[in-house]
Amino acid sequence: MEILPGDLQSYLDNHCEPEPEALQFINRETYLKVLKPNMLSGHYQGRVLSMLSKMMQPKRILEIGTFTGYATICLAEGLTEDGIIHTIEVNGELEEMLKKHFSLTDVEKKIRVHFGPAEHVIDTLSTEVFDIVFIDADKKNNLLYFELIFDKVRSGGLIIIDNVLWKGKVYGAEKDADTESFRKLNDRIAVDTRVEKLILPVRDGILIIRKK
Repeated sequence: MEILPGDLQSYLDNHCEPEPEALQFINRETYLKVLKPNMLSGHYQGRVLSMLSKMMQPKRILEIGTFTGYATICLAEGLTEDGIIHTIEVNGELEEMLKKHFSLTDVEKKIRVHFGPAEHVIDTLSTEVFDIVFIDADKKNNLLYFELIFDKVRSGGLIIIDNVLWKGKVYGAEKDADTESFRKLNDRIAVDTRVEKLILPVRDGILIIRKK
């Protein structure tokens, strides 16, 4: 879902860093072979994630929701030489595709894929301290994931949550469960004094949270 008008989004796409060749391939293959391909981050959002990661120069990243690996690769582009991104995917059927996609890049060795329910995997990463966490999984559990990872993020670290404008419904009259869950999340973060926060109208809305 794109919040911005199509002509504006095209202009933005044409005036940011070009999409790397490996990511172009992943984009095409996702749309050809995977259900709900619109879940893929895509060119512009991918460059936003890459830029944030490069600015932070993280040593440890956690991603909740790998899908076909597009955002994983974008985030990994900013890792330090010895950096690692842990990424969690509930759908084990994507394993072979992910191996193929990551093998196309020069960040393959920095990626650790974990399959299973996110809350269980997060518990196994109890010794890790993260510079960036990207939450882009089952939407109803966004607030749960935020609470589970908060103490694992260093002071000054970023928590990034995708889809927070939810097709524009959060500022409309809709009352469905998913929309209400995003409203609850956004309202909760808005009054959380432990963090600084900012929603960017990128694709379906990205919430950038900086831990104080």
